[in-house]
Amino acid sequence: MTEAAAQSTDIRIILPVTSKQCSNEYVQGWRIFVILITLLLINAFSQIDRILPFILSEAIKSDLGLSDTEMGLLTGLAFAVCYSLLSLPLARASDRGSPRFVLVSCILLWSAMTALGGLAASFLLLGLTRFGVAFGEAGAVPAGHALIARRIPPEHRGLAIGLFAMGIPLGTMVGFAAGGAIGETVGWRTALVGAGAIGGLIALLTLLAAGPTPTLRRAAADGEPFLRSSRRLLASPAFRWLFIGAIFLGFAAAPFYAFSAPFLIRTHGFSTSQVGLAFGLLQGLMGIVGTLLGGRWFDRAVGSGTGRVLGPPAVLFLIASMTTSAALFAPVGWLSIALLVPGMLSFSFMLPWAFGAAHLVAGEGKQAQASSLVMIGSGLLGPALAPLIVGMVSDAVTAAQGSNGLGFGLLIVPIASVLTGVTLLIANRRIAPLLARR
Repeated sequence: MTEAAAQSTDIRIILPVTSKQCSNEYVQGWRIFVILITLLLINAFSQIDRILPFILSEAIKSDLGLSDTEMGLLTGLAFAVCYSLLSLPLARASDRGSPRFVLVSCILLWSAMTALGGLAASFLLLGLTRFGVAFGEAGAVPAGHALIARRIPPEHRGLAIGLFAMGIPLGTMVGFAAGGAIGETVGWRTALVGAGAIGGLIALLTLLAAGPTPTLRRAAADGEPFLRSSRRLLASPAFRWLFIGAIFLGFAAAPFYAFSAPFLIRTHGFSTSQVGLAFGLLQGLMGIVGTLLGGRWFDRAVGSGTGRVLGPPAVLFLIASMTTSAALFAPVGWLSIALLVPGMLSFSFMLPWAFGAAHLVAGEGKQAQASSLVMIGSGLLGPALAPLIVGMVSDAVTAAQGSNGLGFGLLIVPIASVLTGVTLLIANRRIAPLLARR
């Protein structure tokens, strides 16, 4: 497909969706609140189950005798490959079927596998449970976005996506703070089993609160295979640059969350509970501010008619790259934590912009698919490779009698942040003229 043809495709698929085009009425009043609170809880507990091995990594390493490289595999490759590749078929099921069924099934699966992880006695068994957790969590975001697209009016989509995304920082905050304290008190195994049990209750709540969601007539009639449909989306220059930005985002975010806590513990002598409390609370606060501000700002950017829907997060990533670099070599612990804050904000602020822009380009009935492709971009290569690279660099520096091995390994975060910011600016230039013509 030529660039001109791709651009014409973009213009066709980003036309605004009206209520007449939607086969289901948008919900109003308290029903919006119920749906969004339920989705918020789903995303929060999804993140808790994902984040627990990060804050508990030192205890897991000691108990099972693992290296940093093996922990990089567990928190990176074992999760990322399954999570990313399965998100696309689960997104297709959400677009063409019932998002509620996808959500409930996925919650039950990842909760059960989280609990089984607490019983693992070896690297292999723990790795297999992480594959299972990734399988279940792969459907949460696409199905949640499909539910939002069918039930929430278009002028509030950015805020709704932001509220849904707020579950990530809330889950991170609880996972780091409570996970660290519980891990030190009763052990990492009990923490994982307890988190899995709570997930079963969330699945029941979802079944009751989400309500039946009939299939979109347009989506049901669209017989195009999802792989061909995905290639068509990626052929669009606007979406392709957004996808590349998502890839660099994964290389920045995955090692940031996987190794920031161990870095602060080893380099600055914090305890697990201290890091969990400080890092978790700050991440939660920045996440709440970032997702809400980002969602509201995105709605205003779309409503302004300028079409510039990626500039603000791009600038924030460029700023975060500088502060994160300084944080890795700060002389005192409190300064290092403070310098990590812009990075925390950049990741959460980005979420409504990335998914919202992807939905605009994809069009009605393909929002979950667009979300899935963004997730594949951010969740496959980066999370699979970046934590492993950090672990290998850390082990190599330590073997050479060097100090601050994790600090050197984590330099991949500011490098990837710069690339994310630059790529988003390019994507912004591609998307802006298309949206301006709406």
